Amino acid sequence: MLLLVLLVGSLASCKKDNEDPSVEDSFLNYEIEEIPVTENYNVGAFYTFFTTFNANVKETPVLGKYTMSNVSGVPLNIMQAHLGYAVQGGIDYFVFNFRSLNRDVNNYKIDTTVIRSYLNAGPENKVKFAINYNFSSYALTDAAPLESNAQKLSQFYDDFAKMEKYFKNPNYMKVDGKALIFINDSRNLYSNDNKAIYTELRSRLRALGVELYIVGNQERWSPPARYAPARFAGCVDAVYHQSLLLNNAYAWDFFYVLPQAMDQNLKYNREYLAQHYSLEYIPNIYPGNDFKITAPTSVFPNVERKDGGAMYRKLCNVAKMNVNNKGRLVLIDSFNDWANGTQLEPAQSYTDSYLNITKQQFKR
Repeated sequence: MLLLVLLVGSLASCKKDNEDPSVEDSFLNYEIEEIPVTENYNVGAFYTFFTTFNANVKETPVLGKYTMSNVSGVPLNIMQAHLGYAVQGGIDYFVFNFRSLNRDVNNYKIDTTVIRSYLNAGPENKVKFAINYNFSSYALTDAAPLESNAQKLSQFYDDFAKMEKYFKNPNYMKVDGKALIFINDSRNLYSNDNKAIYTELRSRLRALGVELYIVGNQERWSPPARYAPARFAGCVDAVYHQSLLLNNAYAWDFFYVLPQAMDQNLKYNREYLAQHYSLEYIPNIYPGNDFKITAPTSVFPNVERKDGGAMYRKLCNVAKMNVNNKGRLVLIDSFNDWANGTQLEPAQSYTDSYLNITKQQFKR
């Protein structure tokens, strides 16, 4: 009798083990639900400066393939049109680049000229602005942290002092009454004591009458524990990821379940940062992309614009599911990065559909 019981049990076990796995077994097997908008979200879009269009860009803007200038910035009619599009799409603020006068003077002049183009577009812009500070010219490394060079450290603080006039502009974006500042690639702000750096930075700006809401960022699809202890904890107020484009080893795996993969990634980061470091998290999404514009031989999958923007609608809902910050902030990369195909700006092929989706998804 014991032998019979064991034999039956063994056969049952073999049958179970030999069953083929199905899609129903996957933790990614769920639908992205439509999240009703009960309160407006604050939507920021990264603004891209370029002088000419990449020849591989297949789309044509409704405005035509316009140019910008290193000297004069964005033509007035183009900037005014962009601001009008932003209002139509429910975009609350543009995010402009800002590089160091002390260490990257030519790019500093370009960046400030672009911001001036925005400020000159109208005294009562309905679209606010924020700064994305880029310190890459400092060439920091583990072996050469910020404190190891007294001149660099002083120049770093001086860069922020030069932003004071922007922070105090009535059209500058605020979160909880604080000036919203993004620090690009802040995961690479090599320092012996990041907390001390940020504490001093806040103190210096406070002396100028400015309170900062600082947002750090890390590389796409990376786990929060890689950077949070040294770079973010006690330093920044919130964190966001680079656009979760599919340019890594798991690209094709993620491609077929992109909304669910992004949802799980954002959820994990949001919960981990809140639980372990009391940090807020800002979702960052994109309406599409085309790797072949800048890399014609790319084998990574593109997020194409089809089905009336159905994929983008799902990613908007993924963002709404994972908002965890005082300002109900959501980021979109980008407003006009045509070279990567991530733009919201209207094109002749899809017209203003992505602007309209954005407003429908994030505004009551």
